[in-house]
Amino acid sequence: MDKFKEKLALVRAELEAKLAKAEQTEMEAKRLTDENNARDNEIASLKNKIQYNDDKLVEYETRMADAKTGLDEGENAKTTGEGLSRRVALLEVELEAAERNLGEATEKLRQMDIKAEMFERKAQQLEDENNSTESKVDELAVQYNNAKTELEETYKGIQDL
Repeated sequence: MDKFKEKLALVRAELEAKLAKAEQTEMEAKRLTDENNARDNEIASLKNKIQYNDDKLVEYETRMADAKTGLDEGENAKTTGEGLSRRVALLEVELEAAERNLGEATEKLRQMDIKAEMFERKAQQLEDENNSTESKVDELAVQYNNAKTELEETYKGIQDL
């Protein structure tokens, strides 16, 4: 029986060793499960971060595309603005030339008006002079006719004698 007790003690010792090892393995399994869960949580967290970063990347790419579009539009507007500024400058030069020409034309028109008034006065003066000369011619014609009539009467009177 001693052998049996020894064997039983040996089996108990083995059992205790195996139980201790099983507990240790369970603890190791629990630790590994906990570690695995922690890593799963970390993986899920990293996946969430990756998704968040992907979303942010898409958002930033969209914003960058919008900014590039805005920059292109700004450059187009700047180019258009520069073109319009040059056009305005040219129009201003043309306006100055037109105003100068208008001033010259206005001055010439004023001088022409003055000359026209002078010619109208001269025409009126010549017309008055013409009327005066015509009335003198009429008077002289009357005097001529009177003198002619007197001469004819005198001539007849001389012939009658």
